[in-house]
Order: sequence, then structure tokens, then C-alpha cells
Amino acid sequence: MAKSLIIIGLILIALGLIWQFAPWLLNWFGKLPGDINIDKGNSRIFIPITSMAVVSLVLTIIINLFR
Repeated sequence: MAKSLIIIGLILIALGLIWQFAPWLLNWFGKLPGDINIDKGNSRIFIPITSMAVVSLVLTIIINLFR
């Protein structure tokens, strides 16, 4: 359990550094076909269905590689 938490923490740190210093690498998130973005007046609804499916797929592959 401790090893898994350390790996997850390192992945989150790496993503944070990428987001901070190379934001153009994460510009695709929320702009894929299938992501729902509704702007009406002063309310906004954002449902990143396709983006979250891609993130889930990538995380599943990474976790299975470490097992």
C-alpha cells in the first residue's frame, strides 16, 4: 500500500510540474469530441466525458504495467 501511494504521489508531482512549466502539453483536456461544454448567460456546465475516458485508459495501462 505504501509503495502504491508513493508512486501515485510521484505521478501527481510530475503532472503538476508539466502543468506548471509546459501547459501546452495539457491543452487537449476538455477539447476532445464528446466533451460537453454548455455556456448560457452566467452559468457554465462542463462534462469532460471523452477526456476522462482517455485519462482512465492511460492510467489503467500504467497501473497494469507496474503489476
